Amino acid sequence: MHRDKYQVKGKRSMKFKLLHGKRLIYVVMFAFAFLLLTFDFSLAATTAAKHYTELKLPALPAVKLPKYERFVLQNGMVVYLVEDHELPLVSGSALVRTGSRWEPADKVGLAGLTGAVMRTGGTKKHSPDELNEILEQRAASVETSIGEGSGSASFDSLTEDVETVFGLFAEVLREPVFAQDKLDLAKNQTKGGIARRNDDPNSIANREFRKLVYGKESPYARTVEYATLDKINREDLVQFYQQYFHPNNIILGIVGDFDSKKMRSLIQAKLGNWQRNPKITKPQLPEVSPANKGGVFFVNQPQLTQSSVLLGHLGGQFDSPDYAALDVLNGVLNGFGGRLFNEVRSRQGLAYSVYGYWSPRFDYPGIFLAGGQTRSEATVQFVKSLQTEIKRIQAQPVTAQELAFAKESTLNSFVFNFQDPGQTLSRLMRYEYYGYPSDFLFRYQKAVAATTAADVQRVAKQYLKPENLITLVVGNQTTIQPPLTGLAKQVTPIDVTIPGSPSQANN
Repeated sequence: MHRDKYQVKGKRSMKFKLLHGKRLIYVVMFAFAFLLLTFDFSLAATTAAKHYTELKLPALPAVKLPKYERFVLQNGMVVYLVEDHELPLVSGSALVRTGSRWEPADKVGLAGLTGAVMRTGGTKKHSPDELNEILEQRAASVETSIGEGSGSASFDSLTEDVETVFGLFAEVLREPVFAQDKLDLAKNQTKGGIARRNDDPNSIANREFRKLVYGKESPYARTVEYATLDKINREDLVQFYQQYFHPNNIILGIVGDFDSKKMRSLIQAKLGNWQRNPKITKPQLPEVSPANKGGVFFVNQPQLTQSSVLLGHLGGQFDSPDYAALDVLNGVLNGFGGRLFNEVRSRQGLAYSVYGYWSPRFDYPGIFLAGGQTRSEATVQFVKSLQTEIKRIQAQPVTAQELAFAKESTLNSFVFNFQDPGQTLSRLMRYEYYGYPSDFLFRYQKAVAATTAADVQRVAKQYLKPENLITLVVGNQTTIQPPLTGLAKQVTPIDVTIPGSPSQANN
């Protein structure tokens, strides 16, 4: 009997091996055939390959606004709702009219700390650990921050958990406690950032260039220091929060898998009884004027083998009637096929990266900026090439091919900003925040499509100021040959030594 069992097992084993062997042969034959076909297709593809300028692309899809609701609570909070049932997720964000540009000059860093500790410090009902645990159990998040021109609070949740998560989000907005130990931790983390801020030459260049454009004391350029951090205490955070966080100073937007009627009820339950502040006023914007109208500036970093270069001047705002034409000008200068890439990087071989663009802001002047990274010995030549291209776009009309390329790339990138309802909702909220018309994006799109070569040359002549270009180089003084005096008789050194030393966080 046992012998028969082993015979059966042996037959099954042999049958398995035979089948396995046949399958292996089939697999090898299939793989070989696939390689032959792939090789044939590769040859065909290579033979039929076209230059990118010969490719015919389908028309861009139209940008459509998703269906949305906008209403205002009795306490003045503006609310946008967009239903999107593709995934069982709900996300929301609140825009708060605040920002670091309104923090006291001797307490730079206050806004950022307020935005951070508002979330990490817990609420009146939940300690930081309790808040974290509840959210982690639900794979949800609630975050807060305050940047230069606005504050934000956000949440992400599964549909089934939205009531709980939104409740925590409302708590963080309304009842933060700014725990002292979390403030101490945030201050120490900020001090660590100060200590490391000169590690990256590009960061040095961006930071110091803003100071050269706006002025080192401008709210748009000043930096947090050890001394300003040491002056900030918990009461400062509480006062900063109380000054700006009121329902009639907030725009709330929610998008995702929900029923609008139920969401209205949830918002009303959690935020409807939040008392408005009748005395709140729109804060006055800091004044902006150019701190320098030209000049060459240098930050010596002996350890570097290449130079980071920036040049430019004060720019403009999104609401300029010429914004679309200036954006097309950006397309002529930038990217693969742009003038800077073709001339400075490809033909002259002077740059690892190169760019030049008009960079506006919503409610204050932005910057026109050009620059890139180059090897030390090519620094002066690189700067001169950038200057030449800026002057050339003023003097030489763009070709029909350049114009078509720039408009197409500009409109293409524009369309990709509206791939999902959340992106569009964010735009609508930001337009309302800064007082722009809700159809601003459609006006812009039409203006780009209507831009001509003459428009590009006109705005280049009107807005670009080659005679007022500020030039900043971060590099190794001994290896920059010829020296920067080949650009100007006077080269002004910039000292980036970090003032003071970190002290223990105040208690």
